[in-house]
Amino acid sequence: MDIASISIIKKELKNLPPEKLNEVLIRLTKYKKENKELLSYLLFEANDEQAFINLVKEEIDEQFLNLNRNSLYLAKKTLRKVLRTTNKYIRFSGIKQTEIELLIYFCKKMKSSRLNYRHNRVVFNMYINQIKRINKVLSMLHEDIQFDYREELENL
Repeated sequence: MDIASISIIKKELKNLPPEKLNEVLIRLTKYKKENKELLSYLLFEANDEQAFINLVKEEIDEQFLNLNRNSLYLAKKTLRKVLRTTNKYIRFSGIKQTEIELLIYFCKKMKSSRLNYRHNRVVFNMYINQIKRINKVLSMLHEDIQFDYREELENL
């Protein structure tokens, strides 16, 4: 079975009547939780990006509360899970400023977690890679916006 390309799917979706399109979307959301989450974002949260960012930050806060500071191994697993969740929401949004804000917030939480992340190579590399990613995304934005985020980035 060959899978159709995005352009072919896009053309076909334009030809569908609204009722059939509704059925397709509902059926699509039944199969994967991430599809349902993306559709929820697009329908309910995409119009207010700042509220969405605040919701994601709250979720990051909740996950950091569960961080096991006694075992670096378990802390590393939790940090990876938090980063996976953050990246999922970044993909949903697709807005570079949202990506920068969420990654800076993740790094701030990691830094303030009282976790000795500098002594574990894997965890420290995770932190450094997020800083590199922020710099890369920041370089794509307008200079005025870059200036706003540079100060926060310097504090990290």
